[in-house]
Amino acid sequence: MDFDQFHQTLRALYDSMMPLCGNMIGIAKGIAGLGALFYVAYRVWQSLARAEPIDVYPLLRPFALSLCIMFFPTIVLGTINSIMSPVVQGTNGMLQSETLDMQRYADIKDKLEYEAMRRNPETAYLVDNEVWDAKLEALGVMDVGTKAGLYIERAAYQLKKWIREAFRELLEIIFKSAALIIDVIRTFFLIVLAILGPLAFAISVWDGFQSTLTQWISRYISVYLWLPVSDLFSTILARLQSLMLQSDIDRMQTDPNFSLDSSDVIYIVFLIIGIVGYFTIPTVAGWIISAGGMGNFGKNVNNTATKGAAMAGGFGGAVAGNIAGRLKGK
Repeated sequence: MDFDQFHQTLRALYDSMMPLCGNMIGIAKGIAGLGALFYVAYRVWQSLARAEPIDVYPLLRPFALSLCIMFFPTIVLGTINSIMSPVVQGTNGMLQSETLDMQRYADIKDKLEYEAMRRNPETAYLVDNEVWDAKLEALGVMDVGTKAGLYIERAAYQLKKWIREAFRELLEIIFKSAALIIDVIRTFFLIVLAILGPLAFAISVWDGFQSTLTQWISRYISVYLWLPVSDLFSTILARLQSLMLQSDIDRMQTDPNFSLDSSDVIYIVFLIIGIVGYFTIPTVAGWIISAGGMGNFGKNVNNTATKGAAMAGGFGGAVAGNIAGRLKGK
């Protein structure tokens, strides 16, 4: 599954949905026009009743909002997206750089693991087909039991490796899916805010609803920041994984008998923690710019993260205990 392509599809979906703002502009202009009429009439009447000069400057507010409604996709969305786009590009560049480094260290680790097992006469036949064939040829016809033992050991090693790789791939898919879930929800929120944005601007013309404008802007920017925060979180995880791989590489180069079982357990627990951590992104984005009205969503996300952390802790403890018992038995 190409997750990067799916992220690009979400970007294209957002761009393709933006013309739907035009369907709301006509309704919003009517609401804003009626609100501007009452807004101006009330203040003009108030100044005349008090025999005060009419202050024209506050009366320009509904006309400015009406101008924003008429050219909403260009003036409002275009301006906000142009300002925030460099932030997204910068964090994505950091993520791509760290991902390349992580992949490079992972390839080096796999190569060192293969070479270490190949150099060891006791494990070379498990990974090298030539050594395996030579070992079978060296046995006689009567060594049926030994050959059966070798086949069992090789099958057990391959099964163990397959299970380990399959479980790691499953967790990696869930890990990437968590980031994809955040991006899908973010795109949905942005599309809804963008399409109904003209209505929010129109309602803010009316007295008593002026805060609707600032709330819409703060929510839109807060949701828009989910992607940069997600990229930063992924960058931190990639750097941490690169440091873990570097540590394993150094230990493999200095200690030929270094076992990767404990390293695999740490990596699995690390993936689970990363999955849970992705669901804290909306909360972190809310720290950058406060957006009201999203309390229930944040509460549900925090509850999910708490339950996931408990599951991760229990699973990690069980797996770590199992590995520790196996190592102790050896």
